[in-house]
Amino acid sequence: MRRRPFSVFSSLAALTGAVAYALAALASAALVPTASGQAAGPVVAGPQTAGAQVASDDTSPHSDARLVAGVASVAPGDAFDLALEITAEPGWHIYWTNPGDAGQPVSAEWAVSGGQAGPLRFPTPSLYDEAGLTTYAHSGTSSFLTRVQTDDAASGPVEITAQARWLICADVCIPARQTVALAVPVGETVTTGALDAARAALPGAPDGWTASAMTAEGGYLMTVQPPAGVSLDGAHFFVDQAGVLDHGAEQAFQREGDAWAVRLAASDYAAGVAGRLAGVLKTDGSAVTLDLPVASDAAPVASASGPAGSGIGLWSALLFAFAGGIVLNLMPCVFPILGIKVLGFVNGREDSPAQLRASGLAFGAGVVLSFLALAGGLLALRAAGAGLGWGFQLQSPPVVAGLAALMVALALNLLGVFSLGEGVASAGGRLDRGEGLSGAFLSGVLAVIVATPCTAPFMGAALGYAIAQPAALALLVFATLGVGMAMPYVVLSFRPAWVRRLPRPGPWMETLKQGLAFPLFATAVWLVWVFGLQAGLDAAAGLLLALVLLGLAAWTWGRWPSHTTRRARTTARAFAIVVVAAAVSLVVVASGGMDGSGRSGGGFRQSAPASGEWHDWDADQVQTLVAEGTPVFVDFTAAWCLTCQVNKKTVLHRPAVRDAFAARGVTTVRADWTTEDPAITDALASFGRSGVPLYVLYPGGDAAPVLLPEVLTTGMVLDALDALAAPVASRE
Repeated sequence: MRRRPFSVFSSLAALTGAVAYALAALASAALVPTASGQAAGPVVAGPQTAGAQVASDDTSPHSDARLVAGVASVAPGDAFDLALEITAEPGWHIYWTNPGDAGQPVSAEWAVSGGQAGPLRFPTPSLYDEAGLTTYAHSGTSSFLTRVQTDDAASGPVEITAQARWLICADVCIPARQTVALAVPVGETVTTGALDAARAALPGAPDGWTASAMTAEGGYLMTVQPPAGVSLDGAHFFVDQAGVLDHGAEQAFQREGDAWAVRLAASDYAAGVAGRLAGVLKTDGSAVTLDLPVASDAAPVASASGPAGSGIGLWSALLFAFAGGIVLNLMPCVFPILGIKVLGFVNGREDSPAQLRASGLAFGAGVVLSFLALAGGLLALRAAGAGLGWGFQLQSPPVVAGLAALMVALALNLLGVFSLGEGVASAGGRLDRGEGLSGAFLSGVLAVIVATPCTAPFMGAALGYAIAQPAALALLVFATLGVGMAMPYVVLSFRPAWVRRLPRPGPWMETLKQGLAFPLFATAVWLVWVFGLQAGLDAAAGLLLALVLLGLAAWTWGRWPSHTTRRARTTARAFAIVVVAAAVSLVVVASGGMDGSGRSGGGFRQSAPASGEWHDWDADQVQTLVAEGTPVFVDFTAAWCLTCQVNKKTVLHRPAVRDAFAARGVTTVRADWTTEDPAITDALASFGRSGVPLYVLYPGGDAAPVLLPEVLTTGMVLDALDALAAPVASRE
């Protein structure tokens, strides 16, 4: 499998170059020269001559840039075309808006006196093969157009400066940058033909074209009907979204009557199915822009005996919810805060019974109200048409990043790096005494937050029932789930004699408290992994840097509280707040490359194991296999579902289970719900479930599917496989 280069390093190199250039420009204090009078020809300006120091540094090796205007002069209030023209030496090239497997696109920061410039419009790219990587790039002289709108009150020359940056590559790649400037006289608008060739190089609108896209096995199927006389032999579709298509895969357009069809292979790093395919379709004689919604060819996988779990009644659902809430305390997600709760009870062992009860009830209220808040959000989003279920908030990379930051902050607090006061510190799960009820309440909220990646036994059927009911009944089921989770702690708070049997406070508590920081760090590592699967490796690197800044802020906040001067304390804490703001900005930037579904380029697919034994989920394919009599095992999973990951490691990936699948000829399928996927949501709903994990074994033929429990054991899976009627020849 080809790995995408880690473009953070090239970005950092470009950023370093930009900083160096800015310092040089400030040192030389150069001014942009302006043109006077009107010229008969086009307005053209080359590099800004900012002094000998900048000119001799050659910040744009093997390339040169200039600005070219499409007018000789412009009237106030009119708009005109402007081109950033970059010429690369023979053998060198620069990159399109989506560079492909590697590279960095051309960019420009504009400063316009008397107007404003729009975004760059890129000419049609070409394919390049660079050491086995496929890139989208330009060679020779390329013009990147923008539209400049002048102000109605413009009275003097419209002065334009661009800070242009690009990556120039041959056998090596070098970050390049150049400041270019020109001044367009103000008068009557006089157009020229200077940019005719640049406009012709832009992809055109798809007038007279019809096209559509849908999901297909291994990627997408695009169907295009061009105008009469246009052939798509040798055509290529340049996708402008990173991490969607395999850039190096062959695109063989096949004629089907008046239309042409092509299968586009999905990227190995795609986080899921793209909602749209946008880019440029290039033929031998033309190029057009396409922006196509992707229709799904998947339908819900229906159970032969009806949706499992849908036949339970209200009382059964409430019983399952209560039992599932209790068992949820024993799931791996909650492990990091169990010890913190124990410390809370130890701290309160000398409190009065009334104080203990108040703390327990406050904690319980935090749990129940948090479940109700999650349920309300889920029901509202589903009513708006979103395909969501239990754990829906973890399908959002910004939420995952925020949880990772919260885990790191709590861990640093436990290690004593910083403290925000008794009340806030208690939000880490401590059941405070009477004066700390807000902390006990917040500890209940935190317990629910860290519990959502897990699904306990009995929960699946209860939540599946709740999602299909009116809002009042659904909220009742979720509230019962919260009551079940909070019950052990509330009961303990009502039994002072049990609390007083806990060990007395002592030095061991500080050791335990600091030790509990490391499960929280481990949880943060897992959340960064989930974030990387959803948003890409570059985004994960940005999140890691944000967490480092968060640690710096915590250290600064906690390092200087004992300073004798008020000014020193204020300065240190102001610095910490600024660093936290920088960390938040990094997370926002890291998440900014995602499309509407929360996906981004550079990621990789959690559903595609290296072993190749598991197939990506396709409802139609599953139904076809089952109809042919082939047994199929479907693992509905998500990267953020910790129960799913534990089941994989401890059961599904065990040699005994893999051998049993092979011996019975079972086709194993993985339905990855890491990011929102309405088709998988519908499939879950067809079994009366609203979240993962869900394990479905189709015996094949007319036999009803078998649903396995949320928490698997090797024996459960082997017993289910042994119940199959007879071995079936394994499929390729």
